[in-house]
Amino acid sequence: MTGNANVKTSRRAVLGAFAAVATVPAAPAYSNVFGFLKGAGDIRSIKMYSGRTGESINTVYWIEGKYIREAVKEINYFMRDWRTDETIDYDLRNVDIMAAAHQLMDTNEPFLLLSGYRSSRTNAMLRRRSRNVAKNSYHIRGMAADLRLKSRSTSQMAKAAIACNSGGVGTYGRSNFVHMDCGPIRTWRG
Repeated sequence: MTGNANVKTSRRAVLGAFAAVATVPAAPAYSNVFGFLKGAGDIRSIKMYSGRTGESINTVYWIEGKYIREAVKEINYFMRDWRTDETIDYDLRNVDIMAAAHQLMDTNEPFLLLSGYRSSRTNAMLRRRSRNVAKNSYHIRGMAADLRLKSRSTSQMAKAAIACNSGGVGTYGRSNFVHMDCGPIRTWRG
């Protein structure tokens, strides 16, 4: 078999495994982000772990133009405010940005999630502790994540996220993390 035959077989196996899973309609998309994901076929996945909770997520969340409902529920729970255990319908556009940036960096290492969704109460508490926490943070809306990789520098991570040309990218070199959100396109250093 050629390399392509193996990819098609693998893709077919994944599609078959998810054939009975309920899907949700796709949200409006950032076409620049999705261009990077086309190389994997029309399958998208995300791989992260949380040092705060000890939990991991490694899931295919999109197949053939549709989000996978059970995977979306898993993502919403994983991205919750771990301090309050509150969840939100996390913005899947940001999951797409994170997945595309991860793919561009060509690593199998999962993202370390430092912060996903934050309740207003948690955000206010963090604002009292740090001037780097925005009052109207995209974290409160479930549209942002602070991420780290051991195998990549914050500069490499930021460049990958910026290449997606979709959303905000903040580089926090001293704290060793990159903020990615699906708000307006902009960059900054913290």
